[in-house]
Amino acid sequence: MSNFKSEFLRTLHERGFIHQTSDDAGLDELFATETVTAYIGFDPTASSLHVGSLIQIMMLHWLERTGHRAVALMGGGTGMVGDPSFKDEARKLMTPETIQTNIDGIKQVFANYLTFGPGPKDALMVNNAEWLMPLNYLEFLRDVGQHFSINRMLSFDSVKQRLDREQSLSFLEFNYMILQAYDFVELNKRYGVRLQMGGSDQWGNIVNGIDLGHRLGTPQLYALTSPLLTTSSGAKMGKSLNGAIWLNADLLSAYDFWQYWRNTEDADVERFLKLYTTLPLDEIARQVSGDINEAKKRLATEVTAMIRGRAAAEEAAETARATFETGAIDLSLPTATVTHAELANGLGILAALVTAGLAASNGEARRHIQSGAVRVNDALIEDDKLMIGDNALLPEGVIKLSVGKKRHALIKPA
Repeated sequence: MSNFKSEFLRTLHERGFIHQTSDDAGLDELFATETVTAYIGFDPTASSLHVGSLIQIMMLHWLERTGHRAVALMGGGTGMVGDPSFKDEARKLMTPETIQTNIDGIKQVFANYLTFGPGPKDALMVNNAEWLMPLNYLEFLRDVGQHFSINRMLSFDSVKQRLDREQSLSFLEFNYMILQAYDFVELNKRYGVRLQMGGSDQWGNIVNGIDLGHRLGTPQLYALTSPLLTTSSGAKMGKSLNGAIWLNADLLSAYDFWQYWRNTEDADVERFLKLYTTLPLDEIARQVSGDINEAKKRLATEVTAMIRGRAAAEEAAETARATFETGAIDLSLPTATVTHAELANGLGILAALVTAGLAASNGEARRHIQSGAVRVNDALIEDDKLMIGDNALLPEGVIKLSVGKKRHALIKPA
């Protein structure tokens, strides 16, 4: 359905967020006539979400922006089990302390996208540990477990693919979909939630919640999923050659975050502007009809501004301009420090690249050198045994390392 009358669904459709809904017409009518409370769950598997989760956060942002109430559900309880959906093996089990630390880290990002508070339309952040941890197992089996068909659960793609590959699926993980379904019902009872959103890999889990709601007497519940995004070349969103693109500032600098978006493939720029920025569609159309590199810079700046602030985004853009367009040494490039003694004794090029975050290991650093990608102070390096000394310091008191044309960092003695 493309002719949505509700602003929220019309916006999501026009910007490319909708993969599937459980009932287009019913959901559209709900959004057109009521203030809808909807949620997305986030499992605390690390201390930060990465770019792969940003599409879900943007869906909550548009939900609030069009006058509805967003709930960000932290999986403090389900995180004890781990979501098996489309995973090749079981997640490592985490302690409650680790889970809480991860939740505290994840919370940092949401305040940039949602307004939390006591108002009737203000966003909520809740933790499913509140109702899952006190559950009585036997009562839960009797009252909730009886409504789940093993035959039906085995038919879901997320489970079926795992079993087809003859990979183990533990009873612990099998319970995850029951717990997620129960979350939906509990959120309806506590906060009036009517819609669960998520990536398309969550479809089976969300539909389970709708079915459980029917059986336990909730109002009609709904599902909406977004497409699982890859780049035009097939790469997974949120990953780069140098690891995950984390959303938290303490794990990834504003410059590196900006640079990730600046390196977007040409074919993805318009799609990403629609998904990851709030620029009006007509402005996006004008932007991509001109210089594609300028459109990439606009994408990078707008996405970075939303999550790190406008000042940090513009500083990152200026750093990139100074580095790439004028060849100047910009001291706001990502900087790693070494001791004066290390530099005086000679720092190996492989160790320098790893220290600067331009390679994940000595082996990767060596491969970069062998492929002719590494430069020190803009001079090509061909010797992987090169030792860098304090004679390499530039007048600014730093050493510039580069891998390829777009990845730069500084080494600074301290």
